[in-house]
Order: sequence, then structure tokens, then C-alpha cells
Amino acid sequence: MKKKRLIPVLLLKDGSLVQSKQFTRHQNLGNPFTAVKRLSNWASDELIYLDISRRQSYSKKRTDLNFSNVFSPIELIKEVSKVCFMPITFGGGIRKLSDIELIVKSGADKVSINTIALKDPNFIKQAAKEFGSQCIIVSVDAKLFKNSYFVMSNYGKVKTNYKIEEWCKIIQDQGAGEILLNSVDNDGMKTGYDIKLIKNISKISAIPVIALGGVGDWKDFAEALEKTAVDAVAAANIFHYYDQSVFLARKFLSDKNLNVRKPELY
Repeated sequence: MKKKRLIPVLLLKDGSLVQSKQFTRHQNLGNPFTAVKRLSNWASDELIYLDISRRQSYSKKRTDLNFSNVFSPIELIKEVSKVCFMPITFGGGIRKLSDIELIVKSGADKVSINTIALKDPNFIKQAAKEFGSQCIIVSVDAKLFKNSYFVMSNYGKVKTNYKIEEWCKIIQDQGAGEILLNSVDNDGMKTGYDIKLIKNISKISAIPVIALGGVGDWKDFAEALEKTAVDAVAAANIFHYYDQSVFLARKFLSDKNLNVRKPELY
């Protein structure tokens, strides 16, 4: 049986690693390279790097001897790929097929698209045809309004006309390989995943769904794996606050006999 994946998500803003809370508050966590090396050594299944910067160039504003400043996302990908021994997904600022080509050539295995997909759903089909469905993840930011979930745009600030079920159907019909499903309401709140949201989408989706948003404890991963048909569980903030965090999370899930890889360290 195919193993369920455990995926750390790193958020990058203007060259620095940050943690997020409901898409509005971003606390600086420091250097983006150190975290990658740790997560790789702790045997993460994959890594998702999302650049939430509002500009296309930046400096880490660090002068550490071991880490040179980088001034663009592409430079970052090139540097990260040198120390990362797991598949990397990179998202942020993708507007053209040539952007995807450059990202993949720089060392990423997959890309995550969001804004361009909402503006032009046909871009998903074009990207999947050019690079293969397995390379294209569509990131979906969902927010609850009364009794319905709607897709959000503009960094989770603007409500679109798409209900979540409708948009996810379009995504898979256009040929995307996976859906990265994030809850705006739960982001950074440490209250656990939005199980209702994840359960509904993973049940109707014909492509793999990665759950994101709200993890505050290892048991939140377990709840999603036990109660939904999700293919992978992802989180950002929690992995920064525990030494050997991926190892500990996987050990917790393995001890509950959940279908994940056994804990190991590299």
C-alpha cells in the first residue's frame, strides 16, 4: 500500500523564513538554508517551499560566513537543491511556462501554482502538457463563509466566485497532479486541520490531496490520516520548534500503526 507522506512546508518572505498566522501575520524565523538541511537530515518525504514575497528580488540581510546572500527565488532554489536530498516543490510568482522551466532547471522537482491558475485555468492544462501532471501542484486557499467554503486569492484576502468543490473539479479536469489544500481560517492557529474541509475534498478528488493549515500537535496529523482520505499531511510552523521534528512526528504516527514510513535519521 502506498505510504502517506509527511511534508514540511517552508514559507519564504523577502529572503527570510517566516511563520504565518491566518495569512496576515508573518514572524521572522531566520535563515532559509539551515531549516532545509535539518529537514533533509530528519528524512522528510518531501519539502514544499512557498515564496509569499510581494516582490521578485530580495536579500536575506544576513552576513553569516556559511551563507551567502541571495537576491532572487531562483538563486534560492539553486542553493537549497545543493543541500536537499528529498523532492522539492517550489511555489510563488509563477506567471509563465518559462517560469516553471527555470524553476525545474534550477533544482525543483515540482511547482505549486495558485494565482495564475485562478486567472487562467487553462494554464494548468498547458503546464501539465509541457512538464507532466506529476510536476504540477495547484495550491488552493479555502475559507468558510456561512455553510460553504470558497476559494481565496490575493494571499488569502479576496473571496473568489469559486466554491471549493467546483474549483477542485476544474483543477483535476485541467490535468493537475495534486492539490495543496490550505485552510485560511486554521492557518497558524494550532487548532488542528479543518477536517470537514479535507474530508470533503479528499473524498471527491480523483488526484492526490495534501492537507495544510492548523497543525499544533502530532495528533493533528493522525486525525487527518484516520478520518480522511488525504494522501499527504503537511505543516509549516510546528516543524521549526522541535529538534528532529519530522522523526518525532513519524514515530508518533508509526506507533499508532498509521501508514507512513518508519522513523529514521540520515
